[in-house]
Amino acid sequence: MAELKAGTRMKSAVCATEVMVIAAPAGSLDITCGGAAMVGSAEEAGGGSVDAAFAEGTLLGKRYVNQAGDLELLCVKPGDGSLALDGETLVLKEAKALPSSD
Repeated sequence: MAELKAGTRMKSAVCATEVMVIAAPAGSLDITCGGAAMVGSAEEAGGGSVDAAFAEGTLLGKRYVNQAGDLELLCVKPGDGSLALDGETLVLKEAKALPSSD
């Protein structure tokens, strides 16, 4: 996969998932969905099926990050596959707690 930058849209080759890059580290990244490499939004999906190990699904409007926190993807279309970077499943980004107004 080519180097990613903020605003890049990608889609899964094996399910309906589509994401937009919010933040990405420098360098080439291997981002997958459902166990298959993601493709650019203008490219044709290859078909196939979702790998059972990566079948947790994605949720519309949710942000997904890696453990280091330097990759952030926004789900713009949900699907059956789960997102991963170099085989490491991405997790939902937690909302920041607001300070109490006591």
